[in-house]
Amino acid sequence: MRVDLVQGTPFGVAYPLVHTAPSGPSIGSLVAGIASILVSLFVTCLGVAGAADGWGPAAGGAFTALSVFLGLGAIGLGIFGMRQIRLAGRGVSGKGMAITGLVLGSVGAGFALLSILIALLLAA
Repeated sequence: MRVDLVQGTPFGVAYPLVHTAPSGPSIGSLVAGIASILVSLFVTCLGVAGAADGWGPAAGGAFTALSVFLGLGAIGLGIFGMRQIRLAGRGVSGKGMAITGLVLGSVGAGFALLSILIALLLAA
């Protein structure tokens, strides 16, 4: 707590310390972005491993949809979290988590789509 004295009086003004709280959508964006990356790696493993036998693109395709949905969720939550932080001012933190979630969600969805495309090309 900081106390500033008011000149000419025996009184002072007290400024309490307010701790910032992390933004919930920012945390959700980060978690969904990490999950999108992990699922996209699973898509790559399934697609490449089963491409020669013909089941890789089918098995990887289901997880591609999951990875894309997680990536879109991470992007949406990241945008919402950054907007919440901007409008709240000093009371809410987590802009770095929101940006990281945006990036990871985009990369995860893109990598999953690229991986399923490679699996389709290997199976042909």
